[in-house]
Amino acid sequence: MLCLTTRSLTGAQRAVTWRQGRFIRDCRCFFTSVPECRFVPKTRKMGPPSSPSSSFSSHYRCFTVSSSQWSSASSPTADQKTPSYSYVIIGAGSAGCVLANRLTEDAQESALLLEAGPKDRWLGSLRLSWKIHMPAALIYNLCDDKYNWFYHTLPQANMDNRVMYWPRGRVWGGSSSLNAMVYIRGHAEDYNRWQREGADGWDYEHCLPYFRKAQCHELGENRYRGGSGPLQVSRGKTNHPLHKAFIEAGRQAGYPFTDDMNGYQQEGVGWMDMTIYKGKRWSTASAYLRPALGRPNLKAEVRCLTTKILFDGNRAVGVEYIQNGQKKKVFAEKEVIVSGGAINSPQLLMLSGIGNADDLKQLGIPVIQHLPGVGNNLQDHLELYVQQQCTQPITLYKAQKPFHMVKIGLEWLTMFTGYGATAHMESGGFIRSRPKVAHPDIQFHFLPSQVIDHGRVTPKIEAYQVHVGPMRSTSTGWLKLKSTNPLDHPIIQPNYLTTDIDVWEFRQCVKLSREIFAQKAFDPFRGPEALPGPQVQSDADIDAFVRQKADTAYHPSCTCKMGSPSDPMAVVDSNARVLGLEKLRVIDASIMPSIVSGNLNAPTIMMAEKTADIIRGRPALVDSGVPVYQPPTLDTQR
Repeated sequence: MLCLTTRSLTGAQRAVTWRQGRFIRDCRCFFTSVPECRFVPKTRKMGPPSSPSSSFSSHYRCFTVSSSQWSSASSPTADQKTPSYSYVIIGAGSAGCVLANRLTEDAQESALLLEAGPKDRWLGSLRLSWKIHMPAALIYNLCDDKYNWFYHTLPQANMDNRVMYWPRGRVWGGSSSLNAMVYIRGHAEDYNRWQREGADGWDYEHCLPYFRKAQCHELGENRYRGGSGPLQVSRGKTNHPLHKAFIEAGRQAGYPFTDDMNGYQQEGVGWMDMTIYKGKRWSTASAYLRPALGRPNLKAEVRCLTTKILFDGNRAVGVEYIQNGQKKKVFAEKEVIVSGGAINSPQLLMLSGIGNADDLKQLGIPVIQHLPGVGNNLQDHLELYVQQQCTQPITLYKAQKPFHMVKIGLEWLTMFTGYGATAHMESGGFIRSRPKVAHPDIQFHFLPSQVIDHGRVTPKIEAYQVHVGPMRSTSTGWLKLKSTNPLDHPIIQPNYLTTDIDVWEFRQCVKLSREIFAQKAFDPFRGPEALPGPQVQSDADIDAFVRQKADTAYHPSCTCKMGSPSDPMAVVDSNARVLGLEKLRVIDASIMPSIVSGNLNAPTIMMAEKTADIIRGRPALVDSGVPVYQPPTLDTQR
């Protein structure tokens, strides 16, 4: 998603070992043509460490190159003219594509968009790039590193010392080209909370207009939905009986039905919105970047590795990056904009000398600006699967057999219809875990299938499941540089389940999911429980199950938090400007002050739309007095 950064190697010749290099695939080095690269071939499908004691480096191929070889291969020629643009945007992901489009609507401005990964279409073809654009094929890119940074965390002490796998997009569209295409905005109170946390002007009435501006919902425009934006949003088309059963079971359990969980009422069960258009994934590359590529004032480069942000004093003036084995510079006349996401953006800032001064000095990185919040405040959503065997052969089990997959694939390739044209997460819901909670803090995604290990293991039985997890956990983590080598993935420490309330909320998630699955609506379909299993009943047993099976919902955020300059952990101000520096902004999920109650793609797009207006000097859009559902009472859980 982001063009990762490195510091240039100077001085005496020395060997550099590049570990965890995500730019190497199938023994090909596609970001450099440096001579005498010595490769360790990939010998197996990449996956998470088999045990907590597994070496991180065993999951990555590496090569070595002397600094003199690197310098001679990558240095620009003396007479090379350094290009300049109004804006240099680093990362063509969910935010970067929006910014590239909006900032070049002004014909007098120009922008260079740098992406570390490839384009999202091979030879310009949707069909040849079906692993990205076929909604049902989403698991493929979660399982390998072709378009994926393929991160892993430190072993998690409160999760049986497991190392957690964190896929993140490295392709045009970023994680919007890899995700499950669920369009969820979060709750209005999330944004009101941001305002209280120091993000002035980011309350709900200032954010809703930008959700609408981005969106083109197939059901039409109203006060909550947009009807003419570039981001196409639709509802599921399968009409699957298990989705209907889930919604009806939720109602039987006492939860309301909501006809739009992104509108007036988030609380309840209902049909999910998805970023799917005419049977195809509608990423930010499709929605924003591709329509703008014909503009003469936008240049989009791929397979770039940004080496650092360039400064003149405290003013950002450009970046260095590596492309095709050459080190290049580009200047930004107005601003450098970092849009790499919650992992890559803080990594870039730290490698460029922006972060905790003590940590930077330990690595020998000259300090440009001491900002201890860089890499801190890491927040993510954890989830687990409650799975039930199905007594009728109506799940997606048979659809995942080779013969049926071929049939589904051929239908999609010829007509963009059928089971390949949906991600199948068409129903879900939001509920409150306990009385006195003001708005939902548990989310459901229902799926008429069984998923094992991020989809890397083939389903074993006819089963359905609900993905369930708390939305506002109190555990926070951090990430730090492993070294000054940008190909070394940062050290990621989410600190999952470090508080008692987080453990209790997950226990509730299991109990409340079981209660829904026990309702009459599931009677025609319900077989034995597959996960956690009927033997897991006591609180201690449920807690052990959570430690063994909970996993990321792919929502890292908040590592460059937006806040008041008086907040010692704030990294950017309410205009997304990096504190203490000039002409440098960060715009992506990393600047969220706190995680929202839902998926992150829609909020990230909204944030990019809003900051684009800020950069362009446009008056902020606002919609005052928007009605938002309030539960009749907070004395009960439902």
